[in-house]
Amino acid sequence: MSDHLNQPHHDDIDARIKLSIGTVQQSHDDGSFNGPRGLAFDHHRGLLMVVDGDNHRVQVFSCDEGFSFVSKLGKRGDQPSQLKHPWGLAIDHDHDRILIVDSFNHRVQSWSLSDQSFMSSIGQQGTGDLELTYPLGIAIDNHHHRIVIADTENHRLVFLSLIDLSFLFEIGGIKGSRPGEFSNPSSIAIDHDRCRIIVSDTENHRMQVLSSIDGSFLLEFGQEGDQPGQFSFPRGVCIDNQGRIIVADTWNHRLQSFTPEGHHISSFDCRNIGGPYDVAFDEHRGLIAFTAGHRV
Repeated sequence: MSDHLNQPHHDDIDARIKLSIGTVQQSHDDGSFNGPRGLAFDHHRGLLMVVDGDNHRVQVFSCDEGFSFVSKLGKRGDQPSQLKHPWGLAIDHDHDRILIVDSFNHRVQSWSLSDQSFMSSIGQQGTGDLELTYPLGIAIDNHHHRIVIADTENHRLVFLSLIDLSFLFEIGGIKGSRPGEFSNPSSIAIDHDRCRIIVSDTENHRMQVLSSIDGSFLLEFGQEGDQPGQFSFPRGVCIDNQGRIIVADTWNHRLQSFTPEGHHISSFDCRNIGGPYDVAFDEHRGLIAFTAGHRV
């Protein structure tokens, strides 16, 4: 693929890829990436936000035909409004804010969605109620007014109030492989239609499905391997408009799709691009966006 930004697909890349943002090489330039991680669509404003992890910032793109660069926020550091290897992000329209998982600073930051200014942060390293250890994923459960954080190296999910960011409860907390236990969970998707939370239980090489009402275990699917329906360190996850579960099967260098019950549907080979880290559904275009290599 060409090294230029925002190029349409070429014959050496799967023809199902409509557009690529970024370059093959890592870059610090606006509109380029160095280890992109989480991403989310802001359909209210027609924007795509991408966590540019190893550049310690978030970049914002317009969802126009070429996904042109709009702005960026954050820079490397541990002070307020600074980031260190950020990973996940979520958009909270009800409170006009962007929530960024500032992984190596062990906290979650809030930024204004309207003017992209820094608002506040919560968390510090530890195992307590409002403490985190290398968190990676985040999702918003609007139905229950909660924020769900994948507190990765504490092997748990942390639930905060969407209203005042107070601690509500946790699930997990002891590294394990039984139902409701986790080993380095990394990503979360909320299936609002079915009142479920989908969790990438990364080092258990499986997906867990929990009730979003009380966090109780519902089902799991996947095991370590490279066959259809198996995983090798799965990370990003999203739900499409038909309820299908799309998983970034990172070390198998592919995306996999599943029914809401966890039955394998199809796979998309990313070996020519790199292992995918996160995946998001663009409901306006019916497209899947994912981060892999140094591109979206």
